[in-house]
Amino acid sequence: MSQFAPESSDAIAIGTIRALAADIVGKANSGHPGAPMGLAPAAHVLFTRFFTANPKNSKWFNRDRFVLSNGCALQYTLLHLLGYKLSLDDLKQFRQLDSLTPGHPEAGHTDGIELTTGPLGQGISNAVGLAIAQAHLGATYNKDGFDLINNYTYVFAGDGCLMEGVASEAASLAGHLQLGNLIVVYISIDGDTAVAFTENVELRFQAYGWHTLHVDNGDSDLAGIYNAIAEAQKVKDKPTLIRLRTTIGYGSKQQGTHGVHGSPLKADDIQQLKTKFGLPADQSFYVPQETYDAYHAVASKGAKAEAAWNALLASYGQKYPKEHAELTRRIAGKLPDGWEKALPVYKPSDPAQASRKLSEIVLSAIVPVFPELVGGSADLTGSNLTRTKTMIDFQPESTGLGSYKGTYIRFGVREHGMGAIANGLHAYGGIIPFVATFLNFVSYAAGAVRLSALSGHQVIWVATHDSIGLGEDGPTHQPVETAAHFRALPNLDFWRPADGNETSAAYYSALTRKHTPSILSLSRQNLPNLEGSTLENALKGGYVVHEVQGEDLTIVSSGSEVSIALEAAVQLQSEGIKTRIVSLPCWSVFDQQPQEYRLSVLRSGAPILAVEALSTLGWAKYSHEQYGLTTFGASGPYKKVYEKFGLTGPNIAELGKKVVTFYKQKGGEVVSPLVKAI
Repeated sequence: MSQFAPESSDAIAIGTIRALAADIVGKANSGHPGAPMGLAPAAHVLFTRFFTANPKNSKWFNRDRFVLSNGCALQYTLLHLLGYKLSLDDLKQFRQLDSLTPGHPEAGHTDGIELTTGPLGQGISNAVGLAIAQAHLGATYNKDGFDLINNYTYVFAGDGCLMEGVASEAASLAGHLQLGNLIVVYISIDGDTAVAFTENVELRFQAYGWHTLHVDNGDSDLAGIYNAIAEAQKVKDKPTLIRLRTTIGYGSKQQGTHGVHGSPLKADDIQQLKTKFGLPADQSFYVPQETYDAYHAVASKGAKAEAAWNALLASYGQKYPKEHAELTRRIAGKLPDGWEKALPVYKPSDPAQASRKLSEIVLSAIVPVFPELVGGSADLTGSNLTRTKTMIDFQPESTGLGSYKGTYIRFGVREHGMGAIANGLHAYGGIIPFVATFLNFVSYAAGAVRLSALSGHQVIWVATHDSIGLGEDGPTHQPVETAAHFRALPNLDFWRPADGNETSAAYYSALTRKHTPSILSLSRQNLPNLEGSTLENALKGGYVVHEVQGEDLTIVSSGSEVSIALEAAVQLQSEGIKTRIVSLPCWSVFDQQPQEYRLSVLRSGAPILAVEALSTLGWAKYSHEQYGLTTFGASGPYKKVYEKFGLTGPNIAELGKKVVTFYKQKGGEVVSPLVKAI
């Protein structure tokens, strides 16, 4: 790497970025001008001297990845200058309804945005997933003379990101995994964080196993910034943190104060700032041609890099046709041919098993034919049953514990970091990530799960010990409210399978719905295989397990309570009360079925009673009456706990009789809750 040679265009470009940030936020009358103004020098050096990408093809697979963890207007400015599909008019629509420049960057919404950031700590944690993905795919497919997958992941993160616990979790794991392809520029702002944040961040990251550097004058020391990034690239066995001290809102009258963080600059301040940087004070959104020329030259270099890479990939295909076919299939997001034939199917006579065990059986069957399935557990592998016999741990070779070719990640007790890393794994491409913990502790990762859904990241959560059925660990571990929370999230499939076929269906759905995350809520206790259960039925999200005509009652349930409902139906039938049973393993998938089908499953004519060993919140959408938990659980053998809360066949039968009696006395037509006015 040559030494930094400043050009006259550098100062103009940096001033332009600062002025554009002020104009963008000023026109919107909303946003954060301070950070992009302070970060402009580092961004300019990174993108003009180091970053390799092709703006004309933002999805080129071996591009460098950039994550602006503390999401702000800076990234939009850079994307525009480089020639991505983002015009000057788009910059003028910052934070306006339906624009390509929302308040914080959103993956899949704006060309060139890798990840949805804004909630602090998520971006830097996602970036660890990007770095893991590169390390894994590079180790798997690179050959002598064919260094196909070798990109860097660069991150800009601020004090706020590093205060968030999720960033600490991810950074700790990144250090252990020796991810030398990850370079974080940590912006230590000359503003007042002393009221709450006085730790030595460099020493903290050194303790994590990171390589650390610092540049004390991030406002103007371009050579120092350049040299730090160049040195970071040389370190192959550690991620690097570059502490960059900058002045927030540099150039403004309010520079260095909190006032420039979250409020637009005043008009006279913007004018004097432009004058200071040699730009026309009376022009808004002004970009000198020499700045466009400099950034378009970077883009041209990136296009040539992609062309060379495509030629290398073609040569790779000649010498390694099998690996080439698999890699290009994975890059294209196509699933292996015929993989679904490996899914287990069950008969009612097959032995009862916990759905966490049924999940393990599915994974054992599909992992050998599904190389893109990469994931692991938050230190609960033995309970989640997620590591199959053929899997190798993802570890640095130097540890002797595994290899970067490995597909099983030991996340440690880091649920939130695990979820955020999984988002990065999926965002990189070529990988379908799965992660595992107890359902109760998915709540620790709720921020990352929400961003999975918002961003369309296909992350699969294997969430075991899913109800009061886990028994002795008691209410601290029994997730009575968690299903209601995650069922409420848009674009998230929450599956609670009742038996083996439903578990296979949950995996089929999770692996084929490419832009939707899934949570598979799995039992610790054994569940019998049901009469009437098939993979095809379960894939509709809800279906009739036990049908009768002229029913007096329908009981709808999910997971471990479906077999309890069936037990109740037998007793009710013996007393002359005709009872249908519906299994509803996934509300969101059921809701997407045609109305005619849904009304055939939860039909009018008789009351519908919902039963679940969780909070009943949300069940009113599908039922007239609900029975479940209104309090936390209890510690004890799971059957005793179920008895304590009345979740037994005999008690549900008694409740069913009361419901039937009530609606008969009430009189009139009983209409399905699915029949709505709008």
